[in-house]
Amino acid sequence: MEAQGIVHKTIHVNGINIHIAEKGPETGPIVLFLHGFPELWYSWRHQILGLAAKGYRAVAPDLRGYGDSDAPEGYTKYTVFHIVGDIIGLIDVLGVKQVFLVGHDWGAVIAWYVCLFRPDRIKALVNMSVAFRPRHPVKKPVESMRALFGEDYYICRFQFHEKGYPEIGFMTLGIVLGGFKEPGVVEGEFARLTTAALIKKFLTMRTQGALCVPKEVGFGGLPDKQVTLPSWLSEEDVNYYASKFEQKGFTGGLNFYRALDLGSPKVCGFNYKALSYPFTTIELDNFYEQQVSISEQSMRLINWELTAAWTGVQVKVPVKFVIGDEDLTYTTPGAKEYIQGGGFKKDVPFLQEVVVMEGVAHFLNQEKPDEVTQHIYDFINKF
Repeated sequence: MEAQGIVHKTIHVNGINIHIAEKGPETGPIVLFLHGFPELWYSWRHQILGLAAKGYRAVAPDLRGYGDSDAPEGYTKYTVFHIVGDIIGLIDVLGVKQVFLVGHDWGAVIAWYVCLFRPDRIKALVNMSVAFRPRHPVKKPVESMRALFGEDYYICRFQFHEKGYPEIGFMTLGIVLGGFKEPGVVEGEFARLTTAALIKKFLTMRTQGALCVPKEVGFGGLPDKQVTLPSWLSEEDVNYYASKFEQKGFTGGLNFYRALDLGSPKVCGFNYKALSYPFTTIELDNFYEQQVSISEQSMRLINWELTAAWTGVQVKVPVKFVIGDEDLTYTTPGAKEYIQGGGFKKDVPFLQEVVVMEGVAHFLNQEKPDEVTQHIYDFINKF
């Protein structure tokens, strides 16, 4: 990508090193792009080139846990506060008060939070695929998804081990459950395929409705099933993604999901029996039942609990929202009704435009790069 004038840098923000790719005049208005899972800055390669050609300074980081950015250990290092902190730190390093923000998938989720927490730093937002969902005062996200779609819903499957048990670490006065340094079940399922084959499966997926993956099938699926690449995705593209995920793994990206509402239970009491690692499920069940008592008060919930102060707060920056009509985030039950029925506009009162792209699935910025670039430009050019 250097041959096309995209420059790569490593900057230190919020206690970690973040890799960024950028192109465009130093004095141009900054457009900051946030990628999703399982992606990288590279997902915005077309938009970086397109907007730089129009006089903007286009900047796309690898989010923490991805690509050439640092991947701190433990899901508690992946709260929305950590990631929004990275973004605000990046804006500070870029030397401007405000940027145009563009997000997709998890990048869209983070973009909503940036606008919720620090609207003063955002001129306008173009978000894709994932609509804003306000915090429910009682229902936690993963618990709600499990109730609606069952245990096989992909976000539920992205959690830790089958019962959600983390690695156990012993301390001098008691035991604290946390850290989650060991790969979970999903990472094991991913490993059934080559990294390139897994990337192909994800990026070419056109599943509609709630994505459920039965445990007996797993995310690896059938290893011998060949994926035909669409015209918008080349082997070179796949190999770039694969090279980075082979170095970093998928745990960092999965930790975004694992910080949604999972607790890191603090286990009180000091009369525990020794367990040898790795634990069997039966041993761990017995340990929980016989040796410890976990109360609701001892749960340290992550994003859901930490964002309690923002319950009912609206997103108040100018917004354009773009989604494909074949995107699973649009065809999941209830999504269309929320986006088109007034709920979205109520929660995002400065929502100016909703674009539903026909015949387009989830990775729309890569599937229809020129159209998406134009949608972004048409909106931010107003400001």
